Formats: sequence, structure tokens, C-alpha cells
Amino acid sequence: MQLTSALVVENLAIVRGDRSLFAGFSLVLAAGEVVHLTGRNGVGKTSLLETIAGLRQPEAGRLSVPPPEQLHWIGHKNGLHPALSAVENLQFWCGLTGADVAGIAPALDRLQLKAARHRPSRTLSTGQRRRAALARLLLSHRLWWLLDEPLAGLDVRGAALFAELVAEHRAGGGALLLTSHQALPPQCGAIRDVELYA
Repeated sequence: MQLTSALVVENLAIVRGDRSLFAGFSLVLAAGEVVHLTGRNGVGKTSLLETIAGLRQPEAGRLSVPPPEQLHWIGHKNGLHPALSAVENLQFWCGLTGADVAGIAPALDRLQLKAARHRPSRTLSTGQRRRAALARLLLSHRLWWLLDEPLAGLDVRGAALFAELVAEHRAGGGALLLTSHQALPPQCGAIRDVELYA
């Protein structure tokens, strides 16, 4: 399944509370492309991703985005219930999204969580919890990834695993818009940096 259109942001403005974060921001994200959204802390990078994902409304501007079933959002929080294991968390997520639970074990194996898959999430390390969250990327088969700080908490091997997922995703026609305060592994391929500023 290939992308049939681009994700387009035109002259977007976002307000949080009584403060304007930014205005006049435009972006086009095309098939097979990775865009690294940069900018100082508090400028609104997370808010922009949330707006594209449909979680908040812009103050002004226009969005042309794929349908929700093609969007995959993972925020800087992992979205894991601490009392549930990685397997149970992913089973719950599959129930919400319609993803196939048969893919859970292979996804956790791929993210090197085989030995920890049945442990309560609260007992996992920061990096293991992040990898459990990223396992959803292998279950959803959605073409547009919106990822907020996906490398947070990952060690060198975890970052390399993430880079492998990105390379495979874009080879299949997928696109990725992400924020990261860490340098992206070179295995991700060509990356376009776009700065967001107030």
C-alpha cells in the first residue's frame, strides 16, 4: 500500500492557553520522506504533532492530512498501563485499533523484549518501556508516523533498532515526522530538518 498524497500544513498558527506558540508555519511531507522537526524547548513542536494527529485544533491555517486510519501517533509518554505487561498493553491497544494480536509476539521479539514481555510495565527500564511503545509501529501498518521524541530513553542498540524500523518504513512508501533532541542514527537515511520558531 503506497501513499497517494502528501501531508500538507499551510500557514498554521497554534495557541496554548493565552500564549501564541507560533504562526505562519507551512510544511509538505511526501511519501518515503523523514522530516526532523527542530526548535527550542516550548516553541510548540509537540503541539504541532498533536494538531496534525487531530488531538488539538489550530488557531489558524489549513491542514490536509491522510485519514486517521493511516496516521500513527506516539507521544513522548509511552501510553503503557504500569500494572499490565507489554503483551497485555499491546493486546488492549489492538482491541482499540483493530490491529492483529498475532503480530504482538513478533513485534516484541523484534524490539528485543522477548524475555520481558510478561513483566508488569512498571518493572521495565525506561528504554524497555519505550521499545514496547514503539512495537505498535509494527502492528499498525499505518503509512504516516508522527513520533514525539522516539529515541528518548533508548540506548545505542535501541536507537539502531528504531533506525531499522524507519528505513523499512520509508522503503515501503511510508513517511515520518518526528521531534528529537538526539541525533538520528545514519541508518534512518536522508533526513530533512525543519525548524519551528515563534
